[in-house]
Amino acid sequence: MRLTRKQLLGGAAAGALGAAGIYELVDQIAESPPRAAAAELPVEQHLVPGIRVIDHEGVEVIEPPLHHQVVTAKLSVGRSPAELRGAQQDLERAIRRIERRYDVTPGGLLVTVAWGLPYFRRYVPAAAARHIPIDRRASAPGRPVSALLDAIRFPSDPPETVLDANDVAILMRSDAREHVADGAERLFADAGHLFELTSIRKGFQGGGFGGATSVPKAMATAAGIQGADLIPDTAQLFLGFTSTQKQAMGPSAIANFETLGLLDLRGAYFRGGTHMHLSHLHENVEAWYLDFDFRNRVDTTFRPKFEARDGAQTLPQPPGKVAGARDVEEDFDRYGTIGHSASIQPASRLQMDIRGEDGTLYPKGTAIPIRADFNTLDNPFFWTADPVRDRFDPSPSAGLHFITFNPSSDDFRRNRLAMDGKLPDGTDLPLEPRSRGQGLNSVLRTTHRQNFLVPPRERRSFPLAELL
Repeated sequence: MRLTRKQLLGGAAAGALGAAGIYELVDQIAESPPRAAAAELPVEQHLVPGIRVIDHEGVEVIEPPLHHQVVTAKLSVGRSPAELRGAQQDLERAIRRIERRYDVTPGGLLVTVAWGLPYFRRYVPAAAARHIPIDRRASAPGRPVSALLDAIRFPSDPPETVLDANDVAILMRSDAREHVADGAERLFADAGHLFELTSIRKGFQGGGFGGATSVPKAMATAAGIQGADLIPDTAQLFLGFTSTQKQAMGPSAIANFETLGLLDLRGAYFRGGTHMHLSHLHENVEAWYLDFDFRNRVDTTFRPKFEARDGAQTLPQPPGKVAGARDVEEDFDRYGTIGHSASIQPASRLQMDIRGEDGTLYPKGTAIPIRADFNTLDNPFFWTADPVRDRFDPSPSAGLHFITFNPSSDDFRRNRLAMDGKLPDGTDLPLEPRSRGQGLNSVLRTTHRQNFLVPPRERRSFPLAELL
């Protein structure tokens, strides 16, 4: 019997879920760091229990999981309430089986399920209209703005950037590749009938904090990436600088819908949830190291004339030294360029002390976004159901699967627009898209974007279906 195209793609996707490809080398390069067991699971899916904080070059650094995988899919589920509730039970049962098998820590396996607007619009539109939080800051009288918006192309995005329309994205993270592979295979063996996979995205981060050759350096070298020899030996990411400094990452539950008071939760259904942005970026590693000397790379990544000893990889970004919109404008007027960190800080850092809903005091300058991005050799994905649309190429390419958790889509947009010189106070710096003055944007090219809603743990499986 001849297989249909759908069956062929499904079989290929099933094989790709546990396949390692070149990523098998990560296990030969880095050892899993010691991790603490989680005392109890947090309400939030996006937070990482058992995370370790280490000292690197005198700066506190969060040590991220080594292995990452994202699976995106559209649903193959009927729209009747009974079918949706059955799907909800099937998915939750499959995830709980995995969580009984592995600790929910980087040493075990972390599973995060995020839902796109296509799911809410097609399957639960009325319930979504009542329960998805409203962004107070982005709304105007009589014009409420949802916490979850369609992705857009930003000024520095090329016109071919794909705005994805997936129903769901499932993120798996672990220090052990075999845990990710086994977890993905088990999840889709139990609940695969619910999904038509659209992409599989794999990658890695870290591994060099102890002084050994880092995973990005070794993987780029093994893959023959142009400029791999120029990457610092212990770099956490291809572009050389450490991205998980503790003071540059949103602490605890700051990115939750309810924490900062930016959103009207409209009840408690999504309390403990957050917003997730997922995109893929190609990185021109060779241009980064040949066209920018170390001083230029510091100026571009952080801020013009940012203090750094030669060759440093982990630079402190404490709350007390945060750039404001006026600082960014003055840097541009003086140097004709903006630094990446400085440009987004007017949007990504608190502009005043704020006491969260749970009583936690977050000082002025505290970071809001929680990044979970990771390097990849996907081009642009490890596997895709639509190679033509996604411009799939089997040859490896240096890139980044960018994931960030923010309180809302608008909050992410404010951060990303600031990278292009469009600051939250209305300042619009005359920067040419992808020019040298835009810093990192000159060596990055975004291929895909989409926004998702991450429900709290107890409502991660087909949210709102039980209300139909």
